[in-house]
Amino acid sequence: MNPFTFEAEHFFQTYKRLPLDIDRGEGVYLYTKDGTRYLDMFAGIAVNALGHGHDGIIRAIEEQSRKYVHLSNYFVQKPQIALARLLLTSSGYDRVFFSNSGTEATEGAIKIARAFGSSRGKTEIVGFSNGFHGRTMGALSIMDRSKYRETFGPFLDDCRVESFNNPVGLRSVVSSHTAALVLEFIQGEGGVRTVTPEFIEAIESLRKEFGFLLIADEIQSGLGRTGKFFAFQHFGVKPDLVLVAKSLGGGLPLGAILGKSLVAELLQPGTHGSTFGGNPVACAAGLVVLTELIEHGIMNHAAAIGKMLMKELWRIQAAHSSLVAEVRGYGLMLGMELSVDAEPIAEALREKHILVNVTDKTVLRILPPLIINEHQVNKFVRALNEVLAAIDTARK
Repeated sequence: MNPFTFEAEHFFQTYKRLPLDIDRGEGVYLYTKDGTRYLDMFAGIAVNALGHGHDGIIRAIEEQSRKYVHLSNYFVQKPQIALARLLLTSSGYDRVFFSNSGTEATEGAIKIARAFGSSRGKTEIVGFSNGFHGRTMGALSIMDRSKYRETFGPFLDDCRVESFNNPVGLRSVVSSHTAALVLEFIQGEGGVRTVTPEFIEAIESLRKEFGFLLIADEIQSGLGRTGKFFAFQHFGVKPDLVLVAKSLGGGLPLGAILGKSLVAELLQPGTHGSTFGGNPVACAAGLVVLTELIEHGIMNHAAAIGKMLMKELWRIQAAHSSLVAEVRGYGLMLGMELSVDAEPIAEALREKHILVNVTDKTVLRILPPLIINEHQVNKFVRALNEVLAAIDTARK
Protein backbone atom coordinates (compact mmCIF):
# COMPACT_ATOMS: atom_id res chain seq x y z
CA MET A 1 0.00 0.00 0.00
CA ASN A 2 1.47 3.36 -1.02
CA PRO A 3 1.68 6.12 1.61
CA PHE A 4 -1.10 8.22 0.06
CA THR A 5 -3.55 5.31 0.13
CA PHE A 6 -2.55 4.41 3.69
CA GLU A 7 -3.02 8.02 4.80
CA ALA A 8 -6.46 8.22 3.19
CA GLU A 9 -7.62 4.99 4.82
CA HIS A 10 -6.09 5.25 8.29
CA PHE A 11 -5.54 8.92 9.23
CA PHE A 12 -8.23 11.27 10.43
CA GLN A 13 -8.80 13.34 7.32
CA THR A 14 -7.91 16.74 8.77
CA TYR A 15 -5.40 17.82 6.13
CA LYS A 16 -5.62 18.48 2.41
CA ARG A 17 -2.34 16.90 1.37
CA LEU A 18 -0.38 17.98 -1.68
CA PRO A 19 0.20 15.13 -4.18
CA LEU A 20 3.97 15.20 -3.73
CA ASP A 21 6.19 12.50 -2.24
CA ILE A 22 8.91 14.64 -0.63
CA ASP A 23 12.28 12.99 -0.18
CA ARG A 24 14.42 15.82 1.21
CA GLY A 25 14.86 19.56 1.55
CA GLU A 26 17.86 21.73 0.82
CA GLY A 27 17.84 25.47 1.44
CA VAL A 28 14.75 26.96 -0.22
CA TYR A 29 14.05 23.81 -2.24
CA LEU A 30 12.16 20.57 -1.70
CA TYR A 31 12.91 17.43 -3.73
CA THR A 32 10.51 14.61 -4.51
CA LYS A 33 11.61 10.98 -4.74
CA ASP A 34 11.86 11.24 -8.53
CA GLY A 35 14.34 14.11 -8.14
CA THR A 36 12.02 16.96 -9.11
CA ARG A 37 13.01 20.21 -7.40
CA TYR A 38 10.38 22.64 -6.07
CA LEU A 39 10.93 26.21 -4.89
CA ASP A 40 9.32 26.33 -1.45
CA MET A 41 7.45 29.63 -1.03
CA PHE A 42 5.65 28.77 2.19
CA ALA A 43 8.38 27.14 4.26
CA GLY A 44 6.27 24.77 6.34
CA ILE A 45 3.79 27.64 6.92
CA ALA A 46 6.45 30.08 8.16
CA VAL A 47 8.32 27.47 10.22
CA ASN A 48 11.50 26.94 8.20
CA ALA A 49 12.87 30.46 8.45
CA LEU A 50 16.41 29.29 7.68
CA GLY A 51 15.28 26.89 4.98
CA HIS A 52 15.73 23.14 4.89
CA GLY A 53 18.79 21.26 6.11
CA HIS A 54 20.48 24.22 7.78
CA ASP A 55 23.91 23.04 8.94
CA GLY A 56 23.84 24.98 12.20
CA ILE A 57 20.43 23.61 13.21
CA ILE A 58 21.40 20.05 12.38
CA ARG A 59 24.66 20.39 14.30
CA ALA A 60 22.88 21.84 17.35
CA ILE A 61 20.32 19.01 17.30
CA GLU A 62 23.05 16.38 17.07
CA GLU A 63 25.17 17.88 19.83
CA GLN A 64 22.30 18.34 22.26
CA SER A 65 20.86 14.89 21.51
CA ARG A 66 24.11 13.31 22.63
CA LYS A 67 23.85 15.10 26.00
CA TYR A 68 20.16 14.57 26.76
CA VAL A 69 16.94 14.68 24.75
CA HIS A 70 14.55 15.22 27.67
CA LEU A 71 14.87 15.84 31.39
CA SER A 72 11.47 17.37 32.34
CA ASN A 73 10.97 20.84 33.72
CA TYR A 74 11.99 19.78 37.21
CA PHE A 75 15.48 20.70 36.00
CA VAL A 76 17.04 23.97 34.89
CA GLN A 77 18.41 23.24 31.42
CA LYS A 78 21.19 25.15 29.69
CA PRO A 79 19.56 25.20 26.23
CA GLN A 80 16.43 26.77 27.76
CA ILE A 81 18.48 29.37 29.61
CA ALA A 82 20.53 30.30 26.54
CA LEU A 83 17.46 30.62 24.32
CA ALA A 84 15.48 32.54 26.95
CA ARG A 85 18.33 34.99 27.51
CA LEU A 86 18.61 35.82 23.81
CA LEU A 87 14.84 35.89 23.31
CA LEU A 88 14.24 38.26 26.22
CA THR A 89 17.22 40.48 25.44
CA SER A 90 16.14 40.81 21.81
CA SER A 91 12.48 41.39 22.59
CA GLY A 92 12.69 43.64 25.65
CA TYR A 93 10.38 41.42 27.71
CA ASP A 94 10.93 40.22 31.26
CA ARG A 95 9.55 36.69 31.54
CA VAL A 96 9.17 33.63 29.30
CA PHE A 97 7.21 30.40 29.40
CA PHE A 98 8.08 27.71 26.85
CA SER A 99 5.35 25.62 25.25
CA ASN A 100 5.25 23.05 22.46
CA SER A 101 3.26 25.11 19.98
CA GLY A 102 1.50 28.33 19.17
CA THR A 103 -1.92 27.15 20.20
CA GLU A 104 -0.52 26.09 23.59
CA ALA A 105 0.96 29.57 23.95
CA THR A 106 -2.52 30.94 23.26
CA GLU A 107 -4.04 28.73 25.95
CA GLY A 108 -1.41 29.81 28.45
CA ALA A 109 -2.00 33.46 27.66
CA ILE A 110 -5.74 33.04 28.20
CA LYS A 111 -5.00 31.60 31.64
CA ILE A 112 -2.68 34.50 32.43
CA ALA A 113 -5.39 36.95 31.33
CA ARG A 114 -7.94 35.25 33.57
CA ALA A 115 -5.49 35.26 36.49
CA PHE A 116 -4.82 38.96 35.87
CA GLY A 117 -8.52 39.73 35.91
CA SER A 118 -9.54 37.52 38.82
CA SER A 119 -8.78 40.14 41.48
CA ARG A 120 -9.87 43.05 39.29
CA GLY A 121 -13.38 41.99 38.32
CA LYS A 122 -12.24 41.39 34.74
CA THR A 123 -13.25 38.16 33.00
CA GLU A 124 -13.88 38.99 29.35
CA ILE A 125 -11.38 38.11 26.63
CA VAL A 126 -11.83 39.63 23.19
CA GLY A 127 -10.59 38.30 19.85
CA PHE A 128 -11.17 39.72 16.39
CA SER A 129 -12.97 38.66 13.25
CA ASN A 130 -11.07 36.56 10.74
CA GLY A 131 -8.35 35.90 13.31
CA PHE A 132 -6.65 32.58 13.91
CA HIS A 133 -4.99 31.50 17.15
CA GLY A 134 -5.05 27.71 16.97
CA ARG A 135 -7.55 24.88 17.17
CA THR A 136 -7.83 24.19 20.90
CA MET A 137 -10.97 25.17 22.77
CA GLY A 138 -9.62 28.39 24.26
CA ALA A 139 -8.28 29.55 20.90
CA LEU A 140 -11.57 28.68 19.17
CA SER A 141 -13.44 30.70 21.79
CA ILE A 142 -11.85 33.92 20.51
CA MET A 143 -12.28 33.14 16.81
CA ASP A 144 -15.34 33.52 14.60
CA ARG A 145 -14.80 31.47 11.45
CA SER A 146 -17.33 28.64 11.25
CA LYS A 147 -14.81 26.57 9.28
CA TYR A 148 -12.91 26.01 12.54
CA ARG A 149 -15.70 26.23 15.12
CA GLU A 150 -18.67 24.36 13.69
CA THR A 151 -19.78 21.32 15.78
CA PHE A 152 -17.16 21.91 18.50
CA GLY A 153 -19.07 24.19 20.89
CA PRO A 154 -19.97 25.26 23.48
CA PHE A 155 -16.88 27.37 23.97
CA LEU A 156 -15.41 29.26 26.93
CA ASP A 157 -17.62 31.72 28.78
CA ASP A 158 -16.90 35.46 28.68
CA CYS A 159 -15.15 35.32 25.33
CA ARG A 160 -16.25 37.39 22.37
CA VAL A 161 -15.15 38.28 18.87
CA GLU A 162 -15.35 41.84 17.57
CA SER A 163 -14.78 43.29 14.12
CA PHE A 164 -11.13 43.62 13.08
CA ASN A 165 -10.15 47.20 12.26
CA ASN A 166 -13.41 48.67 13.57
CA PRO A 167 -12.50 51.32 16.18
CA VAL A 168 -16.08 52.48 16.71
CA GLY A 169 -17.34 48.96 17.31
CA LEU A 170 -14.51 48.22 19.73
CA ARG A 171 -15.16 51.34 21.78
CA SER A 172 -18.77 50.25 22.19
CA VAL A 173 -17.95 46.89 23.78
CA VAL A 174 -14.72 47.22 25.79
CA SER A 175 -15.37 47.92 29.46
CA SER A 176 -14.03 47.56 32.98
CA HIS A 177 -14.85 43.83 32.67
CA THR A 178 -12.41 43.34 29.79
CA ALA A 179 -9.38 41.32 30.87
CA ALA A 180 -7.55 41.10 27.54
CA LEU A 181 -7.60 41.68 23.81
CA VAL A 182 -5.87 39.05 21.63
CA LEU A 183 -4.68 40.50 18.34
CA GLU A 184 -2.75 39.47 15.26
CA PHE A 185 -1.21 42.71 14.01
CA ILE A 186 -0.97 40.94 10.66
CA GLN A 187 -3.56 38.21 10.27
CA GLY A 188 -1.95 35.13 8.76
CA GLU A 189 -4.61 32.50 8.18
CA GLY A 190 -7.07 35.35 7.69
CA GLY A 191 -5.39 36.49 4.48
CA VAL A 192 -2.36 38.60 5.50
CA ARG A 193 -4.57 41.49 6.59
CA THR A 194 -2.83 44.28 8.47
CA VAL A 195 -4.12 46.24 11.42
CA THR A 196 -4.84 49.93 10.72
CA PRO A 197 -3.28 52.84 12.64
CA GLU A 198 -6.77 53.99 13.63
CA PHE A 199 -7.53 50.63 15.21
CA ILE A 200 -4.25 50.63 17.12
CA GLU A 201 -4.97 54.16 18.34
CA ALA A 202 -8.36 53.02 19.64
CA ILE A 203 -6.86 49.98 21.37
CA GLU A 204 -4.17 52.03 23.09
CA SER A 205 -6.69 54.63 24.24
CA LEU A 206 -8.98 51.93 25.64
CA ARG A 207 -6.08 50.07 27.24
CA LYS A 208 -5.12 53.23 29.11
CA GLU A 209 -8.72 53.81 30.18
CA PHE A 210 -9.69 50.27 31.25
CA GLY A 211 -6.37 48.60 32.09
CA PHE A 212 -6.77 45.35 30.17
CA LEU A 213 -3.91 43.24 28.80
CA LEU A 214 -2.97 43.46 25.13
CA ILE A 215 -1.85 40.04 23.86
CA ALA A 216 -0.03 40.00 20.52
CA ASP A 217 -0.25 36.79 18.53
CA GLU A 218 3.10 36.79 16.71
CA ILE A 219 3.08 33.05 16.08
CA GLN A 220 3.31 33.46 12.32
CA SER A 221 4.41 37.08 11.97
CA GLY A 222 7.12 37.18 14.65
CA LEU A 223 10.86 36.50 14.76
CA GLY A 224 11.98 38.43 11.71
CA ARG A 225 9.28 37.31 9.29
CA THR A 226 8.17 40.90 8.58
CA GLY A 227 11.68 42.38 8.65
CA LYS A 228 11.35 43.32 12.32
CA PHE A 229 11.58 41.06 15.35
CA PHE A 230 7.82 41.41 15.85
CA ALA A 231 5.10 42.68 13.53
CA PHE A 232 3.74 45.01 16.23
CA GLN A 233 7.01 46.98 16.02
CA HIS A 234 5.79 48.37 12.70
CA PHE A 235 3.04 50.13 14.66
CA GLY A 236 4.86 51.62 17.67
CA VAL A 237 3.07 49.50 20.29
CA LYS A 238 4.33 47.24 23.10
CA PRO A 239 1.81 44.56 24.12
CA ASP A 240 1.77 43.04 27.59
CA LEU A 241 2.09 39.46 26.36
CA VAL A 242 3.51 38.08 23.11
CA LEU A 243 2.93 34.63 21.64
CA VAL A 244 5.59 33.08 19.43
CA ALA A 245 6.12 29.64 17.88
CA LYS A 246 6.51 28.31 14.31
CA SER A 247 10.06 29.35 13.33
CA LEU A 248 11.24 29.49 16.96
CA GLY A 249 12.26 25.82 17.09
CA GLY A 250 14.00 25.65 13.73
CA GLY A 251 11.51 23.00 12.58
CA LEU A 252 11.05 21.31 15.95
CA PRO A 253 7.94 21.89 18.11
CA LEU A 254 8.50 24.96 20.27
CA GLY A 255 6.46 27.97 21.32
CA ALA A 256 6.71 30.65 23.98
CA ILE A 257 4.83 33.30 25.91
CA LEU A 258 6.75 36.50 26.59
CA GLY A 259 5.50 38.83 29.27
CA LYS A 260 6.13 42.16 30.95
CA SER A 261 6.92 42.33 34.66
CA LEU A 262 3.25 43.28 35.13
CA VAL A 263 2.27 39.63 34.67
CA ALA A 264 5.36 38.01 36.19
CA GLU A 265 3.70 36.72 39.36
CA LEU A 266 0.44 35.49 37.85
CA LEU A 267 1.64 31.94 37.26
CA GLN A 268 2.96 30.06 40.27
CA PRO A 269 4.33 26.50 40.68
CA GLY A 270 1.62 24.00 39.75
CA THR A 271 -0.74 26.51 38.15
CA HIS A 272 0.61 25.95 34.66
CA GLY A 273 3.14 23.69 33.00
CA SER A 274 4.10 21.53 30.03
CA THR A 275 5.79 18.13 29.96
CA PHE A 276 7.64 18.81 26.72
CA GLY A 277 7.58 22.62 26.67
CA GLY A 278 11.07 23.98 26.21
CA ASN A 279 12.45 20.64 25.06
CA PRO A 280 16.26 20.99 25.19
CA VAL A 281 16.81 19.78 21.63
CA ALA A 282 14.23 22.23 20.28
CA CYS A 283 15.74 25.04 22.36
CA ALA A 284 19.22 24.25 21.01
CA ALA A 285 17.85 24.52 17.48
CA GLY A 286 15.97 27.71 18.40
CA LEU A 287 19.15 29.34 19.64
CA VAL A 288 20.63 28.88 16.16
CA VAL A 289 17.55 30.45 14.58
CA LEU A 290 17.65 33.56 16.76
CA THR A 291 21.40 33.93 16.39
CA GLU A 292 21.12 33.80 12.60
CA LEU A 293 18.23 36.27 12.59
CA ILE A 294 19.81 38.83 14.88
CA GLU A 295 23.57 38.49 14.78
CA HIS A 296 24.07 37.24 11.22
CA GLY A 297 21.71 39.63 9.45
CA ILE A 298 18.95 37.29 8.27
CA MET A 299 16.21 39.56 9.66
CA ASN A 300 17.63 42.56 7.80
CA HIS A 301 17.91 40.42 4.68
CA ALA A 302 14.23 39.50 5.02
CA ALA A 303 13.30 43.18 5.17
CA ALA A 304 15.35 44.04 2.08
CA ILE A 305 14.36 41.07 -0.07
CA GLY A 306 10.75 41.53 1.04
CA LYS A 307 10.72 45.10 -0.29
CA MET A 308 12.06 43.86 -3.60
CA LEU A 309 9.43 41.12 -3.79
CA MET A 310 6.65 43.55 -2.87
CA LYS A 311 7.66 45.88 -5.73
CA GLU A 312 7.57 42.96 -8.16
CA LEU A 313 4.14 41.90 -6.92
CA TRP A 314 2.88 45.46 -7.38
CA ARG A 315 4.10 45.30 -10.99
CA ILE A 316 2.19 42.08 -11.47
CA GLN A 317 -0.89 43.68 -9.96
CA ALA A 318 -0.65 46.58 -12.41
CA ALA A 319 -0.24 44.17 -15.35
CA HIS A 320 -3.13 41.92 -14.28
CA SER A 321 -5.47 44.30 -12.51
CA SER A 322 -8.56 42.26 -13.40
CA LEU A 323 -7.14 39.32 -11.44
CA VAL A 324 -5.13 40.94 -8.63
CA ALA A 325 -7.13 43.08 -6.24
CA GLU A 326 -4.45 43.89 -3.66
CA VAL A 327 -0.94 43.09 -2.48
CA ARG A 328 -0.25 43.53 1.24
CA GLY A 329 2.04 42.64 4.10
CA TYR A 330 5.54 43.33 5.38
CA GLY A 331 8.91 41.69 4.80
CA LEU A 332 8.45 38.09 3.73
CA MET A 333 4.90 37.79 5.00
CA LEU A 334 2.97 38.87 1.93
CA GLY A 335 -0.48 38.23 0.54
CA MET A 336 -1.84 38.65 -2.98
CA GLU A 337 -5.63 39.05 -2.95
CA LEU A 338 -7.16 37.72 -6.16
CA SER A 339 -10.56 38.29 -7.72
CA VAL A 340 -10.77 34.54 -8.41
CA ASP A 341 -10.25 31.33 -6.47
CA ALA A 342 -6.54 31.14 -5.66
CA GLU A 343 -6.27 27.33 -5.56
CA PRO A 344 -6.08 26.79 -9.36
CA ILE A 345 -3.32 29.40 -9.52
CA ALA A 346 -1.38 27.60 -6.80
CA GLU A 347 -1.84 24.35 -8.75
CA ALA A 348 -0.56 25.99 -11.94
CA LEU A 349 2.48 27.24 -10.03
CA ARG A 350 3.06 23.74 -8.69
CA GLU A 351 3.20 22.50 -12.29
CA LYS A 352 6.03 25.00 -12.71
CA HIS A 353 7.73 23.50 -9.65
CA ILE A 354 6.84 26.34 -7.28
CA LEU A 355 4.97 25.74 -4.03
CA VAL A 356 2.82 28.54 -2.67
CA ASN A 357 0.11 28.43 -0.04
CA VAL A 358 -3.52 29.55 -0.35
CA THR A 359 -5.46 31.03 2.56
CA ASP A 360 -8.88 32.64 2.91
CA LYS A 361 -9.83 31.13 -0.49
CA THR A 362 -8.66 34.01 -2.68
CA VAL A 363 -5.28 34.88 -1.18
CA LEU A 364 -1.88 33.59 -2.25
CA ARG A 365 0.07 33.64 1.01
CA ILE A 366 3.80 34.08 0.39
CA LEU A 367 6.01 32.92 3.28
CA PRO A 368 9.35 31.76 1.85
CA PRO A 369 12.38 30.90 3.95
CA LEU A 370 14.01 34.14 5.08
CA ILE A 371 17.21 33.11 3.33
CA ILE A 372 15.63 33.33 -0.14
CA ASN A 373 17.77 35.31 -2.60
CA GLU A 374 17.05 37.68 -5.49
CA HIS A 375 17.47 35.01 -8.16
CA GLN A 376 14.93 32.74 -6.44
CA VAL A 377 12.49 35.61 -5.97
CA ASN A 378 12.72 36.41 -9.67
CA LYS A 379 12.03 32.77 -10.51
CA PHE A 380 8.83 32.91 -8.48
CA VAL A 381 7.80 36.26 -9.95
CA ARG A 382 8.30 35.08 -13.54
CA ALA A 383 6.26 31.94 -12.94
CA LEU A 384 3.44 33.84 -11.23
CA ASN A 385 3.33 36.38 -14.03
CA GLU A 386 3.16 33.58 -16.64
CA VAL A 387 0.29 31.87 -14.83
CA LEU A 388 -1.73 35.08 -14.51
CA ALA A 389 -0.98 36.08 -18.12
CA ALA A 390 -2.33 32.72 -19.32
CA ILE A 391 -5.55 33.29 -17.37
CA ASP A 392 -5.88 36.81 -18.75
CA THR A 393 -5.40 35.52 -22.29
CA ALA A 394 -7.96 32.75 -21.84
CA ARG A 395 -10.52 35.30 -20.61
CA LYS A 396 -10.24 37.44 -23.73
